Amino acid sequence: MGETSGRTQREHAYPGDLAGFVRERWRRYPKGAEERDHGEAGLPGAAVLEALLSTCYQASLLREEERPVIFRMVFAGPQDFPEGEGPPDGLHRLEFEEPRLFDEHELRRLSPAADFDRTLVGVSEDDDGELKIWGVVHSGPRWLRGVQGGREPSAPLPPVPVVEVEGPGRLQVKKGSVAVAELEAGRLSDSYADVFASQWLPDLFAPVRAELVELHEEARREAMSLGEPWAPLDPDVSRKVAQQMFRRLVSTVRDARHGGTIIIVPPGRAEEVLAGHHVFLKHAFVDGEPRRRFRTLIVRIMNRLAESHGRGEEVAYPRAVGWEEYVWSEDRELAELDEAIFEFAHLVAGLAAVDGAVVMTRRFELLGFGGEISGELTPVHSVRKSLDLEGESTVEEGTQGVGTRHRSAYRLAGALPDVLLVVVSQDGDARFVRDKDGAVTCWDQA
Repeated sequence: MGETSGRTQREHAYPGDLAGFVRERWRRYPKGAEERDHGEAGLPGAAVLEALLSTCYQASLLREEERPVIFRMVFAGPQDFPEGEGPPDGLHRLEFEEPRLFDEHELRRLSPAADFDRTLVGVSEDDDGELKIWGVVHSGPRWLRGVQGGREPSAPLPPVPVVEVEGPGRLQVKKGSVAVAELEAGRLSDSYADVFASQWLPDLFAPVRAELVELHEEARREAMSLGEPWAPLDPDVSRKVAQQMFRRLVSTVRDARHGGTIIIVPPGRAEEVLAGHHVFLKHAFVDGEPRRRFRTLIVRIMNRLAESHGRGEEVAYPRAVGWEEYVWSEDRELAELDEAIFEFAHLVAGLAAVDGAVVMTRRFELLGFGGEISGELTPVHSVRKSLDLEGESTVEEGTQGVGTRHRSAYRLAGALPDVLLVVVSQDGDARFVRDKDGAVTCWDQA
């Protein structure tokens, strides 16, 4: 992930470069049963692939009634999407009686009807070798759960080229649902970096996860002593549940489109922050259970998952219950807890709208909002922008051209090496910031 092209930073990449980049990387991704059905024919020839990407690129530069042209396109025939299916668990195809010409202007006209979050434009090659728009494929929004957080599974796309046009000159190419390559600001990379897939982020929260597991085990022992069988939990389920909740929190702030900063401090720094050192909180919350609700909800999800799979005289699940059971569970209480997490994320997004930062501990304890980072901290004139998930490959980036929100975040990360910040700009871009090996390092989140 984060692999860049061999070009110098001054050169710009275009659709032809992206097509070659995709072809080089296509076979790297694992093959499943669906791909065996498609074979390598899922990826078209070089000329067709370049035509697809070039047309999508040109469409991205247009506007439809002053709105940016954004859409998703899937290169597959209608026969690849069975009749009688549809969201939330399937894909619903709608085929035009007469195929439409595949060009940038037709994509522009269709883009308002093909909602980015829910629908793809279907494109295939006809018998004469011409590219045509044959209809649309309605997927529903569950595919976004991978970015936004959530437990509902989405219908997988066949392993064929999917192009996501997210703004002027911004294209991401996927193999079905798996990111392969992107073109943004004239630069090529393997895919958008998903910081949540890194190793350093879960490592940062490892002590807290151990506390969550212990809280769950205490509740489980008490229930078992009362004759209530609870299924054992997979030790990794706390990480996945907490990660999804954190992902949802970040994505909700992004979706609000007003920007904001979330400061996450070690529990040992809570009193220091509340005392006004480094960060002054305009609105600090009283210590108590309401301040710890996020953490409490995660533990309750873990408890309910074990309880709901351990009903009856004998434990219904002899093996450890994990993320898969959580995803597919139809338990009403789990659904309500999931909704409660979603509402908490919206609460924090609202707090982030106020000038200043939201401050939490790594235990997900909400200390307050309206946090002002001290202007007396040493300025940071450059940061390392990570080109990979772990921050092993970086480029130097000056801070002169960034806003006040980012500069203050860099100052705090430079002053407190154990603090993590998530800075979200008004356009929805999110950046994780922390000290790594004595230097302020940042990761741009997908």
